Amino acid sequence: ERSGWLAVFSLGDRVRDEARAVVRALLDRGKIVTLLSGDRPDVVRRVARELAIPHLIASARPQDKLDYVLRRQAAGDTIVMIGDGVNAAPVLAIASVAIAVGRGTDVARASADAILLTDRLHGVVEAVDAAGRTLAVIRQNLAWALAYNVAALPMAALGYVTPWMAGIGMALSSLLVVTNALRLTRSGRAPHRDQKGRE
Repeated sequence: ERSGWLAVFSLGDRVRDEARAVVRALLDRGKIVTLLSGDRPDVVRRVARELAIPHLIASARPQDKLDYVLRRQAAGDTIVMIGDGVNAAPVLAIASVAIAVGRGTDVARASADAILLTDRLHGVVEAVDAAGRTLAVIRQNLAWALAYNVAALPMAALGYVTPWMAGIGMALSSLLVVTNALRLTRSGRAPHRDQKGRE
């Protein structure tokens, strides 16, 4: 009659194939990536090591997550929270930008500002890039509007610009701003592929 262990089963969540590439892309863009989880420290350390996430917090209760985000926001940081579970919902509700995974819980999706409709985590990187391009265009348009008004208003007050010339100038200025903003709709992006070449 045999004694001792006959079998050992180890159960755990599988990390998505593209997760490491997404983390690397965010780090390359200068973002701080933190793994904030309620799982055991050994599990969180393993996942963080596998994904090359430099910062991690394990065994975090929902209140711990809230306190962490509030501290970071009080320090002036913009927090983008990505979650899919019930415990993530309170943090999603207070984050600067909240992104829920499409297959997450209903309460997580209801608390989010944006929802990934597919399983592709690269949508997070695309959203960050789109936000950066949008902010750049907004700054360009504000700079142009300021420069135009600083130059045109004194000339109009001194009588060098007639009303019809001012009207044409304002129309051209608005056209330039709108055209510059329309560049965002033409900003193409190459499809992300995994290690097997699939989109």
